[in-house]
Amino acid sequence: MNKFLIVALFTLLFQGANAQFGDILNKAKKEVLGAKDDNTSLGLKEALNEGIKSAVGTLSAQNGYLESPYKILIPEEARQVIATVSKLPGFSDVEKNLIEKMNQAAELAAKKATPIFVDAIKQMTVKDASSILFGEKNAATVYLSKTSRQQLYDVFLPVIQASLDEVNARSYWTSAVNAYNKIPFQKKLNPSLDDHVNNKALDGLFSLIEVKEAGIREDISQRTSPLLKEVFGKLDNK
Repeated sequence: MNKFLIVALFTLLFQGANAQFGDILNKAKKEVLGAKDDNTSLGLKEALNEGIKSAVGTLSAQNGYLESPYKILIPEEARQVIATVSKLPGFSDVEKNLIEKMNQAAELAAKKATPIFVDAIKQMTVKDASSILFGEKNAATVYLSKTSRQQLYDVFLPVIQASLDEVNARSYWTSAVNAYNKIPFQKKLNPSLDDHVNNKALDGLFSLIEVKEAGIREDISQRTSPLLKEVFGKLDNK
Protein backbone atom coordinates (compact mmCIF):
# COMPACT_ATOMS: atom_id res chain seq x y z
CA MET A 1 0.00 0.00 0.00
CA ASN A 2 1.21 3.48 -0.87
CA LYS A 3 2.84 5.03 2.24
CA PHE A 4 1.01 8.31 1.65
CA LEU A 5 -2.29 6.44 1.68
CA ILE A 6 -1.34 4.74 4.96
CA VAL A 7 -0.50 8.12 6.54
CA ALA A 8 -3.78 9.57 5.32
CA LEU A 9 -5.75 6.66 6.78
CA PHE A 10 -4.03 6.98 10.17
CA THR A 11 -4.66 10.73 10.13
CA LEU A 12 -8.35 10.23 9.47
CA LEU A 13 -8.62 7.55 12.17
CA PHE A 14 -6.80 9.76 14.69
CA GLN A 15 -8.98 12.76 13.87
CA GLY A 16 -12.10 10.61 14.18
CA ALA A 17 -10.97 9.24 17.54
CA ASN A 18 -10.15 12.77 18.73
CA ALA A 19 -13.57 14.01 17.64
CA GLN A 20 -15.28 11.10 19.38
CA PHE A 21 -13.21 11.66 22.51
CA GLY A 22 -14.00 15.38 22.36
CA ASP A 23 -17.72 14.63 22.16
CA ILE A 24 -17.48 12.29 25.15
CA LEU A 25 -15.46 14.85 27.10
CA ASN A 26 -17.95 17.64 26.33
CA LYS A 27 -20.85 15.41 27.32
CA ALA A 28 -19.16 14.48 30.59
CA LYS A 29 -18.38 18.15 31.26
CA LYS A 30 -22.00 19.10 30.72
CA GLU A 31 -23.13 16.32 33.04
CA VAL A 32 -20.73 17.45 35.75
CA LEU A 33 -21.76 21.08 35.39
CA GLY A 34 -25.37 20.00 35.37
CA ALA A 35 -24.82 18.07 38.59
CA LYS A 36 -23.30 21.15 40.17
CA ASP A 37 -26.25 23.24 39.05
CA ASP A 38 -28.61 20.62 40.43
CA ASN A 39 -26.78 20.68 43.76
CA THR A 40 -27.09 24.45 43.87
CA SER A 41 -30.82 24.19 43.27
CA LEU A 42 -31.17 21.38 45.79
CA GLY A 43 -29.13 23.31 48.35
CA LEU A 44 -31.31 26.38 48.03
CA LYS A 45 -34.46 24.28 48.28
CA GLU A 46 -33.07 22.60 51.38
CA ALA A 47 -32.32 26.01 52.91
CA LEU A 48 -35.88 27.15 52.22
CA ASN A 49 -37.25 23.91 53.64
CA GLU A 50 -35.19 24.52 56.77
CA GLY A 51 -36.62 28.04 56.90
CA ILE A 52 -40.17 26.80 56.55
CA LYS A 53 -39.66 24.12 59.20
CA SER A 54 -38.28 26.75 61.58
CA ALA A 55 -40.97 29.34 60.78
CA VAL A 56 -43.90 26.94 60.97
CA GLY A 57 -42.54 25.27 64.10
CA THR A 58 -42.28 28.66 65.81
CA LEU A 59 -45.46 30.34 64.62
CA SER A 60 -47.81 27.36 64.72
CA ALA A 61 -46.99 26.68 68.38
CA GLN A 62 -49.38 27.88 71.07
CA ASN A 63 -49.10 31.69 71.19
CA GLY A 64 -46.54 31.42 68.38
CA TYR A 65 -47.79 34.56 66.65
CA LEU A 66 -49.19 36.25 69.72
CA GLU A 67 -45.87 36.31 71.59
CA SER A 68 -43.63 37.01 68.61
CA PRO A 69 -42.60 40.12 66.66
CA TYR A 70 -45.15 38.95 64.05
CA LYS A 71 -48.13 39.35 66.35
CA ILE A 72 -51.22 40.22 64.30
CA LEU A 73 -52.87 43.45 65.44
CA ILE A 74 -56.23 45.01 64.64
CA PRO A 75 -56.46 46.28 61.05
CA GLU A 76 -56.21 50.04 60.83
CA GLU A 77 -59.66 50.44 59.28
CA ALA A 78 -61.19 48.50 62.19
CA ARG A 79 -59.84 50.73 64.95
CA GLN A 80 -62.84 53.06 64.77
CA VAL A 81 -65.16 50.11 65.33
CA ILE A 82 -63.08 48.85 68.26
CA ALA A 83 -62.79 52.27 69.89
CA THR A 84 -66.55 52.77 69.72
CA VAL A 85 -67.90 49.33 70.69
CA SER A 86 -65.41 48.93 73.56
CA LYS A 87 -67.61 51.44 75.43
CA LEU A 88 -70.68 49.24 75.02
CA PRO A 89 -71.75 46.56 77.52
CA GLY A 90 -70.14 43.19 76.76
CA PHE A 91 -67.44 44.60 74.53
CA SER A 92 -64.99 46.13 77.01
CA ASP A 93 -62.28 43.58 76.08
CA VAL A 94 -63.12 43.44 72.38
CA GLU A 95 -59.63 44.41 71.16
CA LYS A 96 -57.80 41.97 73.44
CA ASN A 97 -60.18 39.13 72.60
CA LEU A 98 -60.07 39.79 68.89
CA ILE A 99 -56.25 39.96 68.78
CA GLU A 100 -56.05 36.63 70.59
CA LYS A 101 -58.53 35.03 68.19
CA MET A 102 -56.80 36.38 65.07
CA ASN A 103 -53.43 35.09 66.20
CA GLN A 104 -54.89 31.71 67.14
CA ALA A 105 -56.36 31.49 63.63
CA ALA A 106 -52.97 32.29 62.09
CA GLU A 107 -51.34 29.58 64.22
CA LEU A 108 -53.86 27.00 63.00
CA ALA A 109 -53.46 28.08 59.38
CA ALA A 110 -49.66 27.89 59.53
CA LYS A 111 -49.85 24.35 60.87
CA LYS A 112 -52.35 23.16 58.27
CA ALA A 113 -50.78 24.88 55.25
CA THR A 114 -47.19 23.58 55.54
CA PRO A 115 -47.42 21.10 52.61
CA ILE A 116 -48.59 23.92 50.31
CA PHE A 117 -45.57 26.01 51.24
CA VAL A 118 -43.25 23.07 50.59
CA ASP A 119 -44.80 22.41 47.17
CA ALA A 120 -44.23 26.05 46.21
CA ILE A 121 -40.47 25.65 46.69
CA LYS A 122 -40.41 23.11 43.89
CA GLN A 123 -41.04 25.91 41.39
CA MET A 124 -37.40 26.96 41.65
CA THR A 125 -35.51 25.85 38.53
CA VAL A 126 -31.85 24.98 38.02
CA LYS A 127 -31.56 28.09 35.85
CA ASP A 128 -32.70 30.34 38.70
CA ALA A 129 -30.44 28.76 41.30
CA SER A 130 -27.06 30.37 40.54
CA SER A 131 -28.33 33.96 40.45
CA ILE A 132 -30.29 33.37 43.65
CA LEU A 133 -27.30 31.82 45.44
CA PHE A 134 -25.05 34.79 44.66
CA GLY A 135 -27.81 37.35 45.21
CA GLU A 136 -28.82 39.21 48.34
CA LYS A 137 -28.96 37.41 51.67
CA ASN A 138 -32.75 37.02 51.29
CA ALA A 139 -32.73 36.28 47.55
CA ALA A 140 -34.25 32.80 47.85
CA THR A 141 -37.05 34.05 50.11
CA VAL A 142 -37.75 37.00 47.80
CA TYR A 143 -37.88 34.62 44.85
CA LEU A 144 -40.24 32.32 46.74
CA SER A 145 -42.48 35.24 47.67
CA LYS A 146 -42.60 36.64 44.14
CA THR A 147 -43.37 33.32 42.50
CA SER A 148 -45.78 31.85 45.01
CA ARG A 149 -47.31 34.44 47.33
CA GLN A 150 -50.51 34.92 45.35
CA GLN A 151 -50.99 31.19 45.01
CA LEU A 152 -50.30 30.76 48.72
CA TYR A 153 -52.74 33.55 49.51
CA ASP A 154 -55.47 31.83 47.49
CA VAL A 155 -54.86 28.50 49.21
CA PHE A 156 -54.37 30.01 52.67
CA LEU A 157 -57.63 32.01 52.52
CA PRO A 158 -60.09 29.15 53.11
CA VAL A 159 -57.74 27.79 55.79
CA ILE A 160 -57.67 31.20 57.48
CA GLN A 161 -61.46 31.49 57.23
CA ALA A 162 -61.95 28.02 58.68
CA SER A 163 -59.41 28.78 61.40
CA LEU A 164 -61.11 32.08 62.27
CA ASP A 165 -64.40 30.21 62.50
CA GLU A 166 -62.76 27.48 64.59
CA VAL A 167 -61.93 30.09 67.24
CA ASN A 168 -65.21 32.02 66.64
CA ALA A 169 -63.33 35.13 65.51
CA ARG A 170 -65.55 36.01 62.57
CA SER A 171 -68.78 35.62 64.51
CA TYR A 172 -67.27 37.66 67.35
CA TRP A 173 -66.20 40.35 64.90
CA THR A 174 -69.61 40.33 63.22
CA SER A 175 -71.31 40.94 66.55
CA ALA A 176 -68.95 43.86 67.25
CA VAL A 177 -69.58 45.38 63.81
CA ASN A 178 -73.34 44.94 64.15
CA ALA A 179 -73.25 46.68 67.54
CA TYR A 180 -71.25 49.52 65.98
CA ASN A 181 -73.53 49.87 62.98
CA LYS A 182 -76.60 50.19 65.25
CA ILE A 183 -75.20 53.35 66.81
CA PRO A 184 -77.01 56.38 65.27
CA PHE A 185 -75.13 58.66 62.87
CA GLN A 186 -72.23 56.25 62.43
CA LYS A 187 -71.03 55.42 58.93
CA LYS A 188 -71.71 51.73 58.36
CA LEU A 189 -68.45 49.72 58.34
CA ASN A 190 -67.56 46.07 57.88
CA PRO A 191 -63.80 45.72 57.40
CA SER A 192 -62.79 42.17 56.54
CA LEU A 193 -60.71 40.16 58.97
CA ASP A 194 -59.97 37.40 56.45
CA ASP A 195 -57.69 39.38 54.15
CA HIS A 196 -55.91 41.11 57.02
CA VAL A 197 -55.15 37.93 58.98
CA ASN A 198 -54.18 36.06 55.81
CA ASN A 199 -51.63 38.65 54.73
CA LYS A 200 -50.19 39.10 58.20
CA ALA A 201 -49.88 35.33 58.66
CA LEU A 202 -47.98 35.07 55.39
CA ASP A 203 -45.82 38.08 56.27
CA GLY A 204 -44.77 36.37 59.48
CA LEU A 205 -43.92 33.09 57.78
CA PHE A 206 -41.92 34.72 54.99
CA SER A 207 -40.08 36.92 57.50
CA LEU A 208 -38.93 33.94 59.54
CA ILE A 209 -37.94 32.01 56.41
CA GLU A 210 -35.84 35.05 55.48
CA VAL A 211 -34.16 35.01 58.90
CA LYS A 212 -33.27 31.33 58.48
CA GLU A 213 -31.94 31.88 54.95
CA ALA A 214 -29.72 34.73 56.10
CA GLY A 215 -28.45 32.54 58.95
CA ILE A 216 -27.48 29.70 56.61
CA ARG A 217 -25.75 32.13 54.27
CA GLU A 218 -23.75 33.89 56.96
CA ASP A 219 -23.28 31.35 59.77
CA ILE A 220 -21.38 28.15 58.95
CA SER A 221 -22.78 26.42 62.04
CA GLN A 222 -26.31 26.65 60.57
CA ARG A 223 -25.29 24.61 57.52
CA THR A 224 -26.37 21.36 59.06
CA SER A 225 -25.96 19.01 56.08
CA PRO A 226 -23.18 18.21 53.58
CA LEU A 227 -25.29 19.72 50.79
CA LEU A 228 -25.77 23.03 52.63
CA LYS A 229 -22.05 23.13 53.42
CA GLU A 230 -21.13 22.44 49.80
CA VAL A 231 -23.52 24.91 48.20
CA PHE A 232 -23.31 27.81 50.65
CA GLY A 233 -19.58 27.26 51.14
CA LYS A 234 -19.22 28.91 47.72
CA LEU A 235 -20.20 32.18 49.39
CA ASP A 236 -17.39 32.11 51.93
CA ASN A 237 -14.75 33.17 49.43
CA LYS A 238 -17.05 35.42 47.45
